[in-house]
Parts: sequence; structure tokens; C-alpha cells
Amino acid sequence: MNYVCCFMKKQRAAILMGSIYILAGINHFIMPNFYLQIMPPYLPYHLALVYASGMAEIACGIFLIPVKTRRIGAWLTIVILLAVFPANIQMSIANYAEGEMAFYLSLLRLPLQFLLIYWAYQLTKKNKSQSTR
Repeated sequence: MNYVCCFMKKQRAAILMGSIYILAGINHFIMPNFYLQIMPPYLPYHLALVYASGMAEIACGIFLIPVKTRRIGAWLTIVILLAVFPANIQMSIANYAEGEMAFYLSLLRLPLQFLLIYWAYQLTKKNKSQSTR
């Protein structure tokens, strides 16, 4: 059996991760103001980037679920996670400036990003049954 992160079968992990990204992507369209607040000021076209990242997350989620597209979906997810990392840093900076408890929560999100990258990376690996074909 193929397990991801030592506790979950790869198929279930991929469905869970895919579902999370589909829902997160949809949330970009439902609550764009949340994402607009964490956009780094040096980036142009904030609203367009929020919608583009939402569409990208939905696409990643869709690609993660079927076995045939899972590896490309996982690599795309890694790219997305790296691309949005500056927004997570910006969220911490903004929360620090305001002195909110959210600052500490946003700091916890930064290492979480790397755990998500690791999770996605585990899905890029071929199953033992796939590598013998």
C-alpha cells in the first residue's frame, strides 16, 4: 500500500488535498476581500491575481483527484504554494503592524506551507505498481 505522511493512503490523501484546493479556490470568488488584504503591495492587478490564483487552486484540486493527472496536479500545487508564499508573509507583516493575535496565527501558517508542499511532493511519486509498468 502507498501511504502519504505515514498515516493516510495515497488515494485518500489525494482526494482530501484535491477537495481542499477546490474549496479554497472557490473561496477566492466568494470572499475576494480576504485575499485582497494579504496581497503584497508590489504586485499589480490585485483582484485579477486573486481570481487567477483561485482558478489555479481549483485546477490543481481537480488534477489531484484522478490517478492519471495526479502527478502533474501535485507539481502544479507545489508551484502554487510557492507562488502564494509572499502573500502569507504579507499577512504576517500586516498582522504584526496591527498588533493582533492573528499575527501569531499567521506565523504558524508559514511553516504549514512547507508541510503542504511536502504533502504535495509525496503525491508526485509514482506508486510501486506504476513504476513496473
